[in-house]
Amino acid sequence: MPSLTSLVGAATTAFSAALLVAPGVLIGPARLADTADTRALVRALGARDAVSGLALALAPPGRPRRLATTARALCDWTDAVVFPPALSGRGTGGLVAASAWAWGALALGALVLDERAGR
Repeated sequence: MPSLTSLVGAATTAFSAALLVAPGVLIGPARLADTADTRALVRALGARDAVSGLALALAPPGRPRRLATTARALCDWTDAVVFPPALSGRGTGGLVAASAWAWGALALGALVLDERAGR
């Protein structure tokens, strides 16, 4: 069975790849203006998250996995702090923040469970 951490990394990578191919996946629900600049920004976020998701999915146990998980969680939690003020007035900032905090916590929780189970 794959580690929980690698499953979280695979899910992150899959969603991030969707952002690269179809940035509207995030633009619509976040109620952002669908412009070329917004699509470029969402694709950049997708690229960042795809790379960190792959690192999380492929990192071997021990220090490499802990570093990949920390990087992934910090990316999510930075998004949770930075994006809500930019989304003020759209009614989506709270949802974006909650989602980002949750994904970071999920990655760390998966790591803790994997390490306790010796995976």
